[in-house]
Amino acid sequence: MLAQLPICVNVVAVEDSALGKYQTRNASHIPYRAIVTPGREHDELLPLIVFLHGDWQDGTNNESQLVGYANGSLELVDAAIHNDIPLVYIAPQTEHPYWPPARVAAVVRDALQRFPIDPRRIYLTGISDGGTGVWDALKAWPACFAAGVPMSGMTELAGLAPIAKVPQWIFHGAKDNDTNVETGYGGAMRGSRAVVRELRAMGAAPRYTEYPNEMHVIWHHAYATQELLPWLLDKRLRGAPCDFEKLPGTGAAAASAATRQNR
Repeated sequence: MLAQLPICVNVVAVEDSALGKYQTRNASHIPYRAIVTPGREHDELLPLIVFLHGDWQDGTNNESQLVGYANGSLELVDAAIHNDIPLVYIAPQTEHPYWPPARVAAVVRDALQRFPIDPRRIYLTGISDGGTGVWDALKAWPACFAAGVPMSGMTELAGLAPIAKVPQWIFHGAKDNDTNVETGYGGAMRGSRAVVRELRAMGAAPRYTEYPNEMHVIWHHAYATQELLPWLLDKRLRGAPCDFEKLPGTGAAAASAATRQNR
């Protein structure tokens, strides 16, 4: 039913200061920002939206990932607040342009320990290199995430089969002047149009929005899509949720190994 409900246009923008500053409690101390929108009743578990930033926002200051209204992704938070939808939104920061899947999983693991999150409703979204990071994390653990929303990203066509059943809404500009919509950077990693074509050839049914006259920076436009938030929140894992404590690079074993390496 939620997917059929319109999300009203927001009228008040959330301030960066409303997002708490956190670090993962493993050896990596990954910085991330987080907010829980109002409306939680009793002990209900809430959906989690994980936003992965793009290049030039990497570092450890725990602030750069929110530049440009977190590349427009805070539009999802505004829509949730305006429509009294309780959810958790987190925006981690990576130290390099690439998003290692283990880094994404480590942040999710930490958030699961801090916030009342429904492990069957964890959603990934990201822009540019963060869009590529969404696909990489889905490929690494396709049974852990309920949906993915990559924007202006690219990925190798190899390895798509395991994520064919993962709900995806993919966005790209047809005139992308950074990551070509078809060829990506011209190597093995291909742009969104080629990825969608390959997924559909496998029998998958990803949603795809291609803006015919837009270039790389489509994100404010895309995140303002009124149907996007209800589409996300309608998705749930069909099977048992993942134990993020046991995923490589996220738990106590990884922290102990890192400690030994640093001695």
